[in-house]
Amino acid sequence: MTWQSPLRLWLLLGVAALAVGYLLAQRRHSRYAVRFTNLRLLDRVAPDRPAWRRHVPAGLFLAMLALLVVGFARPSAEVRVPRERATVMVAVDVSTSMLASDVKPDRLSAAKDAARRFVDGLPDEFNVGLVAFAGSAAVLVPPGTDREALHDGIERLAEGSTGVQGTAIGEAINTSLGAVRGLDSQAAKDLPPARIILLSDGANTSGMDPMEAAAEAVDAKVFCAHFFRSAPRFCFVDRGGRPIQVPVDGQTLKAVFDSTGGGFH
Repeated sequence: MTWQSPLRLWLLLGVAALAVGYLLAQRRHSRYAVRFTNLRLLDRVAPDRPAWRRHVPAGLFLAMLALLVVGFARPSAEVRVPRERATVMVAVDVSTSMLASDVKPDRLSAAKDAARRFVDGLPDEFNVGLVAFAGSAAVLVPPGTDREALHDGIERLAEGSTGVQGTAIGEAINTSLGAVRGLDSQAAKDLPPARIILLSDGANTSGMDPMEAAAEAVDAKVFCAHFFRSAPRFCFVDRGGRPIQVPVDGQTLKAVFDSTGGGFH
């Protein structure tokens, strides 16, 4: 135990002085009783009573003062409590290709719905964070146990929300790993049990090499979910009204999960 204001404990000397004064006063009363010569009258005026009872109020008062002084000195103790460090990062692709409607109503909506259902199935004590990525990656919700904040973050996911076009799978993995390493003061050196869930629909087109990022994330296994159907190619209309062909490529994601021991779906 430590004291945040230890100098205040000197006030206990005042409590001790009151206790000494009370004892001296009691001795003085005893001497007066002995000098009282008419013992028969003394017995009627002050009959015998249990001696300890008359000291109870004073004792309780002094004990209260002592406790007040101890509390005034602000005692504190450091107690170690177990904390769940298991961390899951959900990285969602918000590139333009995620607007394709081959998965109803579109790939991004399907990914958001999958993310919600996945998060709701996790234990409440797990730390869960959210990363959005297109041509770059950003942490929308740092890992924590606040599920309401996480659901709000998933709801805010929108095409182009990172402001950079492209698909940066490597950046998504690296950013997610950085969020895991920032979980607490120990995470940088002692990585907590971690998993990265990557929801995307295409190959890496910008940023860090996914295999390089995967090599750093071996301890945090990467599980990938690829959002497209088995048709050879798809078309959708972008915001400018021009049809754009969306290539199907799951090889990058498969290579990532192979190197980290994760899974591909």
